[in-house]
Parts: sequence; C-alpha cells; structure tokens
Amino acid sequence: METRFLDSFVTIAECGSMAEAARRLNVTPTALAQRVHVLEDELGVKLIERSGRTVQLTEGGARVLARARHFQREVRELKASASEGAFAGELRLGTISTALTGMLPAMLATLAARHPKVDVYIVADVSRLLYHQVISEALDAALIIAPQFAIPKTLVWRELRSEPLVVLAPTALAHLPPLELLATQPLIRYDRNNWGGQLADQYLQEQQIFPRERFELDVLDAIALLVERGLGVSLVPDWPRAWPLPAGVAILALPGEAPVRKLGLLWRARSPFSRLFEELLDSSETVGEIVGT
Repeated sequence: METRFLDSFVTIAECGSMAEAARRLNVTPTALAQRVHVLEDELGVKLIERSGRTVQLTEGGARVLARARHFQREVRELKASASEGAFAGELRLGTISTALTGMLPAMLATLAARHPKVDVYIVADVSRLLYHQVISEALDAALIIAPQFAIPKTLVWRELRSEPLVVLAPTALAHLPPLELLATQPLIRYDRNNWGGQLADQYLQEQQIFPRERFELDVLDAIALLVERGLGVSLVPDWPRAWPLPAGVAILALPGEAPVRKLGLLWRARSPFSRLFEELLDSSETVGEIVGT
C-alpha cells in the first residue's frame, strides 16, 4: 500500500471536495480518484461517496480516516527519529491570519535554513479551531491566541507576543478620546468568533459601550483599510504587521491598563517535533524578529 494514497484520502476528507484536494496535492482530479479506487480495492471497503461537487465519507471511510491519521503521525515520527539530529518529513502547522504575515515568515525562514528536509503544510484558521486540531493531532503545532482557560499538561504553550488592545481611527478623528470614538462612531468590529474578538467585546461591555456596528470581520489588515476609508473605528490588538498601517489611520492607546491579547505556539508535549519547536523559538534571530515586529 502506498502511503501517498492514504495521504490523498486524508486530504480529500479534510477538504470535502475532490477538486480542492486535487489542487492542494497538485494532481488531476482523475488521478486522485484513481488513487482512491486503488485504496478501496486494497482495503475492500468503499471510502467516499460523491454528492454533487462535494464528497462524503462512508461509515467505513470514517473508520479508516482515524487510523490513517494515526498512521500519518507514525510515519512522521519514524522519519523524525531516523534523522540523526536533522528533522525530516511533513510538519503540519496552523496559524491565525495575523500571524500568517507578521510572525510566520521569520519562523519559516529559520526552519528552512536549519532543517531543509522538513516540508511544512500550513493551515490558516481561527484560534479556537486550531486549538482543537492540535488536540486531535490533525496539526503538529499552531500559532494561536492564548485561550482564556487552563491549558492541559498534555500540551506545551510558549508565549511569543503580548499585544494591548488599541483603537484604530481615521487621522481626522485622532484628536478625540478613544472611548468617545468607540461610543459615537460606527464600529468595525473584530470578529467575535475568535478569541481576540471576544476579548475586545468583553472590554466594550465592561466600559458599558454599546456601539453602532457597521461591519464585523477577522482580518485586521482589512479592518485598517476600512478605517482609512472613514467607515468607522475599531478596537483591535496591536498586531505584528508585515507593512505599515495606511497613512490615514491612527493608533490610539486606551486609557488605563488595556486588555492584552497573547500570541504563542501550542504543541503536544509528546510531539516528535518538540525539540524542533523549542530550538526554533529559542533562536535569537526568530525571536528577535517576532518580538520586534
């Protein structure tokens, strides 16, 4: 049995689409379907069923998926243990959207220089979903916002950044107090479906500010562009940016002690890549770029 056929099946299950899985694997949908057929013949069970443009796992496929993911992990651990100090194999890394451009490039550059045999597959999502993917072992590690609950001892957490909440406002309104802006101007809300947005929402409630909401979205760079257009103000963390804020946007500090969004790397304590993560985060060039952003 070819391991890439199992990898293809797992990718199809994760994408829910044969076409999307084919794009991700850089093969044709026909070739991908042939891999699945071969795998079904070898296992003697039907794995997926097509429904329009999507695919659904059969009962047998769901059982095989759990074992296939376990097998993938075993293969990665085998490659890591056989590498004699230099890691090899696939690393599945999750990241929130703000870290994707502000923090991740420095980490990937260091990783590529020190461990060129490691192939990195990146998943971008919100912290809540990435956290559970690390627990379920669908991801090896994730750059996420620190949860507001205790992290179990089966996981390792390394904080990389501490970001106070700030108000983004058009420069024409920068002379006004930030709390007044939040109370009187349309709010471009940081998405409450993620932990950072929940932190901002909690602050507004504590200040008894009930803003007139105009938009709600997750991408902080896009929020800044909307603020520049004069469409409102926003309450966001002072996030790591790959490029400067638009010229028409001002950053205003909150009065007193502002709530803080903490970003860091999360991984399983028994991960075969634990030493790689520790080494990566301890490297002066990576940490310097991340903290200094």
